[in-house]
Amino acid sequence: MNKEAIDALIEKNPKLAPFRAKLETMSAGNFCLHRSWGFGKIVDYDEAADRLIIDFEEGKDGHAMAPAFCVDKLDILKPDDVLVRSRTEPDVIEEMIKKRPADLICDILKSSESQTMMASEIERNLARVIGPIKYKKWWTATKKVLVVDPRIGAPIKKSDPYIYRDEPVKPEEEILEQFHATKNSKQKILLGEKLYALSENISVVREEMPEILAELTDAIANAKSLSQADRLHGVWVRNNLARDLHEDVEILEPSSASILDSTNDYSELAAELPATYFKRYLDLIRRTYPDKWQQMVEDLLRNSSGKFTSESINFMLEQELDERISYCLNRWLNEQTIKGPLLFWVVKNRHSKKYASIIEPLVTPRLLAAMFYAIDYEALQNASTRRIPLADLLSDDTDLIPDLLADANVETASDLAQTLLLNQGFEDLTKKSLLARFIKKFPTIQSLLAGEAASTSEEDALIVSQESFNRSKAEYEELLSTKIPENKEAISIARDHGDLKENSEYKMARQDQDMLLSRKNELEVDLSRARITDFTDATTENVGIGCIVELKEGSTGKTFKYSILGAWDSDPKHDILSYKTPLAQQLLGKEKGDTVTTKIGGNKEDWTILSIKRWLDRK
Repeated sequence: MNKEAIDALIEKNPKLAPFRAKLETMSAGNFCLHRSWGFGKIVDYDEAADRLIIDFEEGKDGHAMAPAFCVDKLDILKPDDVLVRSRTEPDVIEEMIKKRPADLICDILKSSESQTMMASEIERNLARVIGPIKYKKWWTATKKVLVVDPRIGAPIKKSDPYIYRDEPVKPEEEILEQFHATKNSKQKILLGEKLYALSENISVVREEMPEILAELTDAIANAKSLSQADRLHGVWVRNNLARDLHEDVEILEPSSASILDSTNDYSELAAELPATYFKRYLDLIRRTYPDKWQQMVEDLLRNSSGKFTSESINFMLEQELDERISYCLNRWLNEQTIKGPLLFWVVKNRHSKKYASIIEPLVTPRLLAAMFYAIDYEALQNASTRRIPLADLLSDDTDLIPDLLADANVETASDLAQTLLLNQGFEDLTKKSLLARFIKKFPTIQSLLAGEAASTSEEDALIVSQESFNRSKAEYEELLSTKIPENKEAISIARDHGDLKENSEYKMARQDQDMLLSRKNELEVDLSRARITDFTDATTENVGIGCIVELKEGSTGKTFKYSILGAWDSDPKHDILSYKTPLAQQLLGKEKGDTVTTKIGGNKEDWTILSIKRWLDRK
């Protein structure tokens, strides 16, 4: 847009005057970013029509947009923006991605006016440049590099930004400054841990070490805001630093043993510790309580989840307690007191050679019964929409039910199938999918599935076209085969990064998981309700699904033609309405000449039916 065009635009719409600078950037050749349509390039300005012409990468070439509409919805990108450079000089950006990741982050930070960005802002940039899935693993690895890069100030906590420095600062100097400045005891512990991680540079701060140890000890002993897990973590960090100076950590107070003695719930303490300290925690219990440590570790295993389950099993194996592990798992299985997370570990590791002697005897129908019980129990206790990991695993692992039913007879399999039908932890479509795995081995169970299908209320059915059903089914299958597995991998990678409370990429991956699983759940329900039609039942006697209706609008006298099709066929741009829309609901069953009234958003309107045609007869 040239000066004359902008002047004319502002003269026509004075409210645009404050946006002159923004309008001046909307010239041909500049790249832009739209909130909905993504990345694009301005190719022209049609002055006669007052429209910018933009080629968007998401299949919207030659898209026309009013400048007045764009001022607050379109970001004009500078030539040095990394997203722009990924198109104008892709080889340079690709080389940085592969070989110089810190340089890429520096360039992203420098593109900000303040030269600072929150992690979430950087991640949005990376998702566009590297890809929404690929960037996550790259970002996890790159953050470790940024911690020691003197050009970048890495955040202490997730609410702090990344900072680009004009003058590089050595990491140990920055951490020391932050350590002495912070009044937050938990932050002081985390900064002390970072100092220990930079142990090759410890000589730089050796003269300050007595003060560092004193500050850490005071933070651990006197901060009321710290949990027992935080305090134990702090003691271990302090001891690591003290040992580096050849201090006798046994005489330092508080000690790890004294914190353990004042703990009421050892499982809760384990759940709050950083994963890197799990083995150290178990070893501390063994050394502190030589007479009862074994029973304590067994109790911890029983209530464990995630990585702590593996650490507990491995720790007991190192202590040559193989038979005891087998005894405990068998007993808990027989008593039906084995919990979901431990069952998850058993099932997940059933093909592992390392754990074969422990797990193979458990792979029986009895294990499947325990899984159904644990899933049902968690569903009944779960007041939120949170997914049940064990249920998702059972659904995703197509070999699991056949493996567990390998030695079952038809009576046992039928009982388990009936238990599945009554389970509160699965959606109807998932139940049918799981029952199909029963039926493949025991065909007589088909009657259960037939009975369940017959119980579906026709009032709840959704009438859909074959085309829209195929689209929804394809989306569902893509979720199962691609998006959810990729998300699980992203969660696994993020979890390996450490403390989940301060792990932004883990939180993002879990948020993505909630969205994906919510959509999976929605599609399962909708697909189970779907009834496919080819619209051949439509007539011209009255309005039905599969009709084209010509209407006269009472307030204006204008005429409109609408095709009334299936629940998922809405396309307002082409005058296609779902039969579920308010107007279509009013029209269904009405004849030519009838008038109906709609009230949408407070607006009342009368519609008279002028003609009815079959959608299949359209030319």
